[in-house]
Amino acid sequence: LGIMRISRGHGNAINRDLAEGLTASIREAEANDQLRGLLFAASGKLFSPGLDLRELSELDRRGMGAFLESFNRAFAELFSFSKPMVAAIHGHAIAGGFLLTLTADWRILKQGAQVGLAEIKVGVPFPFAIALILREAVPRACLAEVALLGRNYIDSEALESGLVHELREATGFEESCRRRLAEMAAKDLNAYAISKRYLRAQTIDSIRAAGTRHDDEWLDAWFSPATQERIRDLVEGLRQPL
Repeated sequence: LGIMRISRGHGNAINRDLAEGLTASIREAEANDQLRGLLFAASGKLFSPGLDLRELSELDRRGMGAFLESFNRAFAELFSFSKPMVAAIHGHAIAGGFLLTLTADWRILKQGAQVGLAEIKVGVPFPFAIALILREAVPRACLAEVALLGRNYIDSEALESGLVHELREATGFEESCRRRLAEMAAKDLNAYAISKRYLRAQTIDSIRAAGTRHDDEWLDAWFSPATQERIRDLVEGLRQPL
């Protein structure tokens, strides 16, 4: 069993380097015939707060388009991973940080950690490919609440909404995640890969067919005056001393 651990400054906020690192890591894990499963984890207090607004807010449209391409590629590669993958959500996973965990087969949340999707509050839509993964991963009955209200969920709320599969205590948290992964990886991996591919085929095919067709629409929303103002306010808040 292997581990793919996010570890960077700014609380593991997502930038282009992180997205490209995830793509490289998941491709390496896919090609490793000795690897039977992957634990998706993170270092530090947070799993990830989402996009690194301090860095991304400095990009022009061309630079943001390059980031979006890397971001979408990372999600497509993670979601297409054929082997068992368990997300160990040890700390808050918000917006894009939580979206990353939706690519896993199984999500385990540590008690006290929050998950949620804040994009709608900022005025940033989900990229098309990520919206398809979100629709696949979140139970239909809770999808509108999760995607369109922008609230956070903690403990039993996250479990009951279907955002996570298990809730675990802090003590021995990562080890309990490893045990679940070991259970999944003990299955016949060929049968597992085929079954997983069949379950996700429609979403993967739709992502590939769409390509970059919706990127300009997303970029238009990102660079709209109202959204840029909200992003500036958020970045200014991040720069304030604690």
